[in-house]
Amino acid sequence: MNPRRKQRLTWVAVLVIGVSVATGLMLYALSQSIDLFYTPSELVEGKGKEKQKPQVGQRMRVGGMVVEGSVERNRETLEVSFEITDLGPEVTVLYQGILPDLFREGQGIVAQGKLIEPTVLQASEVLAKHDEEYMPPELAEQMKGIKHVNPNDVEYGEKQ
Repeated sequence: MNPRRKQRLTWVAVLVIGVSVATGLMLYALSQSIDLFYTPSELVEGKGKEKQKPQVGQRMRVGGMVVEGSVERNRETLEVSFEITDLGPEVTVLYQGILPDLFREGQGIVAQGKLIEPTVLQASEVLAKHDEEYMPPELAEQMKGIKHVNPNDVEYGEKQ
């Protein structure tokens, strides 16, 4: 083989290996920062066909309705604990900080944080919904039997 071709082949091989390693490292870093969304039922019973349950220590988002009478506040600190449900199992959320103005019992919320026990989430952020009519499509289907229809898929004047 010509020495010049051999040198080019070596550079191409180094470049391909370098790009492969960089891509692998980026994908690994991204997999560590993904927050998956679960409903309380999916958290307890498992998600998908395989009924895969999240692991303790995993970062995630859990959305549901705040259970009436479950909010407990510590008078000396900003610690709050409450239960959320989707008309199935309940999940305990622990949070330290100021809750959103729209937060109340019976309200839909999304808590983002780390799972510290199979049914206990240590939240780093709690989000309350803006509109009392809005609900994530998956949760609406489970709780009210409402099927989400994308308005962009419906023709003008067509009845559903």
